[in-house]
Amino acid sequence: MSNQLVQLNIRFKAKPGKKEEFRKELFSLIEEMSSEKAFISAIVSDDLDQPDDLIIYETWQGTRDSWLAEEFTKPYRKNYEGTLTDLIVDRSVSWLEPKGEWGSHITNAR
Repeated sequence: MSNQLVQLNIRFKAKPGKKEEFRKELFSLIEEMSSEKAFISAIVSDDLDQPDDLIIYETWQGTRDSWLAEEFTKPYRKNYEGTLTDLIVDRSVSWLEPKGEWGSHITNAR
């Protein structure tokens, strides 16, 4: 297993009236993915200024390429992806590489 880490910061804009249904699907996905060997952590937050938005911040062992090859191809993700058309308007993904960390020891970045 690589010492590299990759983080995903994903913003979802739920369709009107669908946020809680989407949250349920997202939490179900997180339960599945949290048992993966490369999984480190996930935090889901509501945006206080954008009430239809949910943000997930994930930390994984590996690289963007390894995540795309090994994690995105999991069968349970296909089911989840299939539900998104009915639940969200938009999704934006930022790929991050930790370079410093204070207050926790999730990444050990210095």
